[in-house]
Amino acid sequence: MGETNQPPPPPVAAPPPMMPMQPMMAPAVGAGSIHPPHEQFHHLAYCVHSNPSWVQVAALAFLHYLVMLGSTVMLASIIVPAMGGNAGDKARVIQSFLFMSGINTLLQTLIGTRLPTIMNASFAFVVPVLSIAREMDANDFTNNHQRFVHTMRTTQGALIVASILNMILGFSTIWGAYAKKFSPVIMTPVVCVVGLGLFEIGFPQVGKCVEIGLPMLILAVIVQQYVPHYFSHIHERITFLFERYSLLLCIGIVWAFAAILTAAGAYNHVSPKTQQHCRTDRSFLMSSAPWIKIPYPFQWGTPIFTAGHSFGMMGAVLVGAFESTGAHFATARLAGATPPPGHVLSRSVGLQGIGMFLEGIFGAPAGSSVSVENIGLLGLTKVGSRRVIQISTGFMIFFSIFGKFGAFFASIPLPIFAAIYCILFGIVAAVGVSFMQFANKNSMRNIYIIGLSLFLGISVPQYFNEYTSSAGRGPARTNAGWFNDIINTVFASGPTVALIVASVLDNTLEARGYDSDRGLSWFMPFLRRHKGYSDPRNEEFYSFPIRVHDFVPSRFL
Repeated sequence: MGETNQPPPPPVAAPPPMMPMQPMMAPAVGAGSIHPPHEQFHHLAYCVHSNPSWVQVAALAFLHYLVMLGSTVMLASIIVPAMGGNAGDKARVIQSFLFMSGINTLLQTLIGTRLPTIMNASFAFVVPVLSIAREMDANDFTNNHQRFVHTMRTTQGALIVASILNMILGFSTIWGAYAKKFSPVIMTPVVCVVGLGLFEIGFPQVGKCVEIGLPMLILAVIVQQYVPHYFSHIHERITFLFERYSLLLCIGIVWAFAAILTAAGAYNHVSPKTQQHCRTDRSFLMSSAPWIKIPYPFQWGTPIFTAGHSFGMMGAVLVGAFESTGAHFATARLAGATPPPGHVLSRSVGLQGIGMFLEGIFGAPAGSSVSVENIGLLGLTKVGSRRVIQISTGFMIFFSIFGKFGAFFASIPLPIFAAIYCILFGIVAAVGVSFMQFANKNSMRNIYIIGLSLFLGISVPQYFNEYTSSAGRGPARTNAGWFNDIINTVFASGPTVALIVASVLDNTLEARGYDSDRGLSWFMPFLRRHKGYSDPRNEEFYSFPIRVHDFVPSRFL
């Protein structure tokens, strides 16, 4: 067969050139998938300077008192036995803590930050106090009570001297100058760790009596979050009561359940530790607390001043300033206020130093910082009223003086409080996440700073705490005990580590030219008063209640 002439195949067209990927464009603001940044939460019922009815104020103030009481009892349960104290000494220490918490809270809400923050005894002081207690040899004393009193006097002297550090940092405005370097990139991990850093007094404490703690946690979530929605069609008043006062109801129900288990003999044949955490009659506070006892200056005797212990205590005093600074930003968010300006934070730290000075005089073995659990309660109840917190100081002072009544509520099993803290600490941690909305969330620089600060803020204290639990003292072991206490205290604090790391990175890592990415355009009008940066709302939230311009230097106002 002859060959057939076939036409040549058509040329294959070359593929079109690859076009560069175009970034996905976000829909315009206002579309259903976009939530633009908001300076204030829109679901708050009352902000800093708005007030509910007096009946609601009283009920919420009592709830704030109950919430802070749990951590007060936990702290006293840690340090008093280590100092050689008995149940009666523990009751008096709790009374001193409550009395000074009331005084310091009143000072802060009147002339400090003016935010609705409760000042409570801080766990940051555990390291230096236990360090002092370890140095007191039991063989040098005739009995444990004598050893306890001597340790208390030594702790008082150290706290009185160390408190001067915060007064200097605050009233010299050094702290305010430092605060002007803050940005949303810094505050995101710091506020997160303010909540997450207290996980050890959350579910680990719930697990020590799971048959009481777990029902409290589940009941609180159901009653506060789910029940109001199911009854919303019946009456709006029912929804309101469940949303705002459900914790009081849940505490009463689970406390009664624990009393029934105790009376029925459910814990008669368990270990002493289980009895201590589960039974309602094992705190011995009711039997040992006096009916009436007013805390007074130098109630344990004349303070003992030693240079080493005073320097060691300064680490805890400094940590109190770091932790309170992060807590103030969380409070401002949940109370509907602007971020606290640098001068407000400065006067707050100075006043915190005065409060610690008074605590040393009145015999409280630990200084105070902002109570994180009460910040979470502001968000849970949606009431950020300053008046509620001020009225709660009345409950603190009243129950610190009338010891039997205070001991009644202090006898609530600690797993019940711990279940509440799981919710409240979580709220505070989530508030930290909300600060990221003001910065560039797609910036790898910001992601790096926030991620590293957040991780180290949790990981470094975990290492120090685990080392201390296994070895009986912290990793720092030099011949200078005061230096060891400072290092072991500072690096055992999550917010302190996170704030140091985030501040250094955010102000040194490509800091210039990234003001918009860092969120400074949002923070500057609130943190700085000079050079054109000022927001008139700052005066609305942070100005003094009376005219004090003739008595206080203008840099503090």
